[in-house]
Amino acid sequence: QVQLVESGGGLVQAGGSLRLSCAASGSIFSIGSMGWYRQAPGKQRELVAAVTSGGTTNYADSVKGRFTISRDNAKNTVYLQMNSLKPEDTAVYYCKAGVTHYTNSVLTFANYWGQGTQVTVSS
Repeated sequence: QVQLVESGGGLVQAGGSLRLSCAASGSIFSIGSMGWYRQAPGKQRELVAAVTSGGTTNYADSVKGRFTISRDNAKNTVYLQMNSLKPEDTAVYYCKAGVTHYTNSVLTFANYWGQGTQVTVSS
């Protein structure tokens, strides 16, 4: 099927930066929107940033001006550059991709999620 593998999380001090990566692999026909979500303890998973196949982006108000989402369509990879990190950014970050792919020789659409990567920002 399709796998999304995330990397780049870690521990950083407030004001620091991290770059998250998420690469999709498998029998992929096309990928539509890709995005990053995060889930902090006691809270629901929320959209952080998303990018369409054409490159249009949108961000949560809380990260505008600090985070940048981008994608490399040739590599089926989405990135999240996180600058000026704050303690409130601490969460598990998940990537998501809407994928049209081959399953048993049939073209199928489904949303896929990465395994999540922990981002911890200390004050």
